Amino acid sequence: MSQHDLLFELGTEELPPKALKTLSDALRDNLAANLQSNDFDFDSIENYAAPRRLALIIRNLADSQPDKNVERLGPAVAGAFNDDGSAKPAAVGFAKSCGVEVDQLDRIETDKGERLGYTIAQKGQPLSELIEDMLNSALKKLPIPKPMRWGDRSEQFIRPVHWAVLLFGDQVLDATVLGVKTSNQSRGHRFMSPDWVTLNTADDYLPKLLAAKVNADYKQRKEQIRGQVIAQAEAIGGVAQIDEGLLDEVASLVEWPVALTGNFDTEFLEVPAECLISSMAEHQKYFHVLDKDGKLMPNFITVSNIESKRPQSVIEGNEKVIRPRLADAMFFFETDKKVSLESHQAHLKNVVFQKQLGSVQDKAERVSELASKIAPMIGADSEQAKRAGLLSKCDLATNMVGEFDNLQGVMGTYYARHDGENENVAIAMTEQYLPKFSGDALAKNPVGQCLAIADRVDSLVGIFGIGQAPSGAKDPFALRRAAIGLIRTIVENQLTLDLTDLIAHSKASFGDKLTNANVETELLDFILERFRAWYLDQGVSSNTISAVMTLRPTQPLDFDARIKAVQFFQTLPEAESLSAANKRVKNILAKADIEVPDSVDASLLQEAEEQALAKTIADAEAKLSAMTSYQDKLQHLASLRDDVDAFFDKVMVNAEDAAVKANRLAMLKKLQDLFGSVADISLLQN
Repeated sequence: MSQHDLLFELGTEELPPKALKTLSDALRDNLAANLQSNDFDFDSIENYAAPRRLALIIRNLADSQPDKNVERLGPAVAGAFNDDGSAKPAAVGFAKSCGVEVDQLDRIETDKGERLGYTIAQKGQPLSELIEDMLNSALKKLPIPKPMRWGDRSEQFIRPVHWAVLLFGDQVLDATVLGVKTSNQSRGHRFMSPDWVTLNTADDYLPKLLAAKVNADYKQRKEQIRGQVIAQAEAIGGVAQIDEGLLDEVASLVEWPVALTGNFDTEFLEVPAECLISSMAEHQKYFHVLDKDGKLMPNFITVSNIESKRPQSVIEGNEKVIRPRLADAMFFFETDKKVSLESHQAHLKNVVFQKQLGSVQDKAERVSELASKIAPMIGADSEQAKRAGLLSKCDLATNMVGEFDNLQGVMGTYYARHDGENENVAIAMTEQYLPKFSGDALAKNPVGQCLAIADRVDSLVGIFGIGQAPSGAKDPFALRRAAIGLIRTIVENQLTLDLTDLIAHSKASFGDKLTNANVETELLDFILERFRAWYLDQGVSSNTISAVMTLRPTQPLDFDARIKAVQFFQTLPEAESLSAANKRVKNILAKADIEVPDSVDASLLQEAEEQALAKTIADAEAKLSAMTSYQDKLQHLASLRDDVDAFFDKVMVNAEDAAVKANRLAMLKKLQDLFGSVADISLLQN
């Protein structure tokens, strides 16, 4: 058996840019799984991708499967032979299937008794005979929602396939991949080097394609673009603004990136920068540039897929294309300003939010009412919160947001300011949508916080209230994201709000629209589970979360304070012993066959250790009642360890005297309640 590098490249028409990286990674993973399931040894697998190709290099791949011994089991020995020792048909048939006589079979002990068996030496199949099926299988499993056919072929793929390279060492492996015969011939850049490129080994792949004006290394090409864009911006005294999603897309559009800087008329800077940026990025895939003061410059950076001898012509062509795009943005902005933001409410009455829950305007009115109730709880102005709620969805009906939906909220802020609305109201138009994704910024303005919370609570209560909670991977209203956003807004802004109160206020605003009688319980359970997901992402242990979750705290800020206190407690040397003791207490009380008293009778305390523990518990009750910090409470409770350990070492809880037993159980109940005022410490036990 020998090992060589294997190169596979699939040449196609231009692949969808937003899918390129996903397709490349999936192809790598699929083929690696196929090789492993077929017992082929290899060191590593590298994936490459460019607009017209997907490629893999498998390092030190074995040229065949290993030989192996396959043990076959036949019938039980007890039932395989007659009394005279002759073989029954089952034994004869099994031997025949193995190609041997009955007396050549082995007897093998199994967990179900002794059975007939035979070990067959199975020779490994060569890679050349299996690679075609493994490649086609890997390609077939790619995440392609709408495969296509081309010409008169029956094969299907995301784009037409034109060539396929398959080299093992320096030899071409004969195969047919998606209807194309394999060879050692690739293609260079479509315009700058359109001829065939002959590859002799896998190590030829990257350098020979580079010579043919194709950088097939996706990661390297992406960083090349980043460096060029940064350099272009610095050359004009600006700072390039590189959105990672846009960078990924541009890297998937070009094989030979060449960054160029263009200009646009300064008159367009009168339009909000976000509008110009969206127009340049969405329509033309341009990067924008800010000056040293953070203001948009009248420039753009485009990444060409050709090294032109006349780059100025390329720049001028892009400048001609971007002008009408920016002119459209200016037209939308000026047109929208001719009417007030509030006037769009009439249009929103005809836009359905959800057929059972009413229109978008109905939602805005509910959000307005809820936001005004939240405002005094967090120190915001109720009238401003109410006004912000009524205007919150109005920009959805504007021309600008109709063209660039990612500007919802942002345009609401601009139009509210243009109408002379209060600045807090204007800011809330944007902040209602924060956070938009994991790690995104939060609403910081108090009115914006009211709106961000009210909008999410309304969606959660409404959708749960009509029995359409998320199930499995289906979450059409993005309620999981809404719940995390709600939690983050409350906790990270240190807002003292109770989920049960918010849910109750929101539920009342729906009138008779809701049909789920259990909406409060189901929604609270859902949000608490989002707490678990959120904390797990932060590295909090599952035991810590469960210890707090058991108490079902309904104030997010309170929940967070308990989590932090338990995390602190776990760093104390007493934590392990006290966690074990709490678990023991929990088990003892669960098995108690009497009704445990609520108070401890000092006259029934017999042993010195139980007297000491009773006094310690009484002192702790008095001290903890004056403490507001959960961390302080647990730190003080940690001092009980010696008395708790001594009690369990010296005192028999289940005393023969029923009164003494009940009194000792009462003391344990008080101990459990002390710790339970913060969390269920017993659950910290692994």
